[in-house]
Amino acid sequence: MDVFSTDTPIIGMVHLPPLPGAPGFEGTRADLRERLHRDATALESGGIDGIMLENFGDAPFYPDRAPRHVVADVAALAATLRDELSIPFGVNILRNDVQSALGIAAATGGEFVRVNVHTGARLTDQGLIEGMAHETLRLREKLNADVDIFADIDVKHSAPLAERDLAEVVSELVERGGADGVVVSGAGTGEAVDESVLEQVVEARDARGLEAPVLIGSGVTPDTAPELLSVADGAIVGTALKHNAEATNPVDEAAVRRLVESVPQ
Repeated sequence: MDVFSTDTPIIGMVHLPPLPGAPGFEGTRADLRERLHRDATALESGGIDGIMLENFGDAPFYPDRAPRHVVADVAALAATLRDELSIPFGVNILRNDVQSALGIAAATGGEFVRVNVHTGARLTDQGLIEGMAHETLRLREKLNADVDIFADIDVKHSAPLAERDLAEVVSELVERGGADGVVVSGAGTGEAVDESVLEQVVEARDARGLEAPVLIGSGVTPDTAPELLSVADGAIVGTALKHNAEATNPVDEAAVRRLVESVPQ
């Protein structure tokens, strides 16, 4: 992956608390900036390879486009990262607002985005969500944005509408959907990935001769990282990097170091 300085990148999550307008919002925007600064600093100091900024605390999430005030707040926070970090960062706007994430990344120096449903459709707690790859790829061209798209397959907190051949889904995600990377997750936040599914995705990628990296999207811990990352090309990690392994807690630099040290070189 050209974005990162390693062949097996670990991307650490900055799970933003509820933003203004969300049901759980407390404090001030200054508090949000301070939390972002502390989490990002702990991740970089702990040796992480990249950072993903996400409006994790904004549940219940909008199914497609997030309101303008959410986009504005995340953009303002992302802009501070470019001045603070020497490692790449990306953006994810939940539940599936990749257009806003792409715009924020392009405007603030972000180098990648994550999209939960890029092609196909999934049944989620926000209802039916359909992929918008046709719009996302055209928007990236329009913005002339050098931003990679990491797209989920069988994204967590969702179910398929019908069973399909996994190899075909992987192929369509990359070849027809234009995804730059494939994300394989467990059933929910912090839940372990199914190793057999991970292996099938990698095998399907290799059989088609696709160059898209396969990233693990949830559940990686210092104990599981060596085996999982002997299969996958990298991981996006949140819960295992937090104090007491609670997703809503601040980042624990010591936990970051333990995870980073467990990654096979």
